[in-house]
Order: sequence, then C-alpha cells, then structure tokens
Amino acid sequence: MGIRVIAGTAKGRQLKLVPGDTTRPIMDRVKESLFNIIGRDIIDAQFLDLFAGTGSVGIEALSRGAAHATFVDLEKRAIQTVKENLVLTKFTPRATITHADAFMFLEQGPKLSYNFIYIAPPQYKDLWLRCLQQLDERPAWLHPELEVIVQIDPAEEQPLNLTRLEVVDQRRYGNTLLLFLHPKVRTDAESLEE
Repeated sequence: MGIRVIAGTAKGRQLKLVPGDTTRPIMDRVKESLFNIIGRDIIDAQFLDLFAGTGSVGIEALSRGAAHATFVDLEKRAIQTVKENLVLTKFTPRATITHADAFMFLEQGPKLSYNFIYIAPPQYKDLWLRCLQQLDERPAWLHPELEVIVQIDPAEEQPLNLTRLEVVDQRRYGNTLLLFLHPKVRTDAESLEE
C-alpha cells in the first residue's frame, strides 16, 4: 500500500515506505480527517512528528503550510526514509531530522515552541502513555497554544491520569483512534503553588 501527500503544495506526491514492518503508515482517510480538524491552525505552525516512521504526517503538515517540522525516530531505516521523502517533496529546508529515542528527546526539553506534537508509536507497548506522562511532567513543553495528537488502536485506550494535559476530543476511524489533548487552563493560584 502506497502513501501520498493529500493536499497542499506537494499534493499527490507518492512517498516511500520504511522497509520491513516496523512502522504502520496512517491511512489516507485518517490523515485527511486529522488535518481537516486541525484546519488553518497548521499555517505557520511548528510541528513535531515523534516516532516519525515515513514522515508522512509531518510532511502533510509542511505541504499544508506549517513553517517547520521536526521528525524524530530511533529506527535508522525510518530516518533514511524521512530524508528521502523530504527530498521528494522538496521540504528538506523546512525540516529537522533527529535520530533519537523519543523519550530522550522529550527529556531534553523543547528546542522550539511547538504548536503540534503528533505521537504515533509502535502499538501495544503503552509508549503513547509514557509520552503523555512525560509531557505532562514537563511544563516547558506545555504552552497554551499546544495541541498534542495521539494515534493508537482503540484496543490500547485506557484511562489517563494527567495533571496538566486533558483530552478535548477523540475520533475513531475503524481500527484507528485519534486523541486530541490541550494543556489545562490554569488559574493564577495554581501557578503560584508550583
């Protein structure tokens, strides 16, 4: 199954897949729905694609007008595929590719003020939960304009025990569930307690 850029300046461009079966590319209809929900907020945004795989989601963000996308993956073949897909779409100048463990990347704190963080890790390992907990414990990542989007199988869903992040929306498309989280609005009193 091939993947392609759905809309924007690179619309219709076919993307390469990561060799092997370590990644699970997002289906076109899920990606289209995701960016319909994001809408015009993607314009000039800073986009972080954790567990980037093919880079398809971050590249879609760039095609639709994001200012910059950061791609993070630990798998060497994924990093190579992202590089090749950025060349194919001519987005290399607006991208940063980081060959790293996602948790180590989050541990270091944000180098940019991201508007979107997209989390689509390997399934059934609770990695998405670990990412959310790590973000939740690090206020430096959580500015008011941030949106965190998680892609999981519905079977992976479980209750979240988060202090600073909250789920504001969720959408199910067959065997894909998207969770949308925002930082909670904090009162001045809560801020003073920290």
